[in-house]
Amino acid sequence: MTKRIRAKHKIDRRLGENIWGRPKSPLNKRQSRPGQHGERRGAKLSDFGQQLRAKQKLKGSYGNITERQFLRSYKEAVRLKGSTSENLIGLLERRLDAVVYRAKFVPTVFAARQFVSHGHVSVNGQKVTIPSYRVKVGDKIEVREKSRQMPLVIEAMQSGERDTPDYLEIDENKVSATFVRIPALTDVPYAVQMEPNLVVEFYSR
Repeated sequence: MTKRIRAKHKIDRRLGENIWGRPKSPLNKRQSRPGQHGERRGAKLSDFGQQLRAKQKLKGSYGNITERQFLRSYKEAVRLKGSTSENLIGLLERRLDAVVYRAKFVPTVFAARQFVSHGHVSVNGQKVTIPSYRVKVGDKIEVREKSRQMPLVIEAMQSGERDTPDYLEIDENKVSATFVRIPALTDVPYAVQMEPNLVVEFYSR
């Protein structure tokens, strides 16, 4: 087990939820926090604690996204018309690495970031290596032809562990996805319940 995998498992246990829905998460066997005192019942969270946990959970579900990137998305969501929490979800789901993960081109959101960075993905025929690149409605996201036979891609596409959301149109033959519309919170297949309204409260303090 690598250091990175161990770190992901500790995040799951610290937050008390299997936020990526991984079958090997320790929470599938044990619902306690890490450490020798993990079985102790934790104190009830304050309002601030609930807001902070909601923020950590939502940010963590997108992998290695930094606090600066997450805060930038929140500030942009505030400027847009409509619900800030729904706008935030829409902006996060438009990240290229998030689309690559939702389309099942790779098995994890962490792999999606690396996959994009290494030049395996194109948007509308142009190679893009920036995981935070924001796709638009109608964009075609495609695994480049030379990368389609990678075992990582083949295994992810054939996996039955998760379904692709309906705001993406998938062409399995071309290993491509078209971003049909900006999703709402209820459209996104999170492994656990997300509370973006609490994230908004956290940043609005």
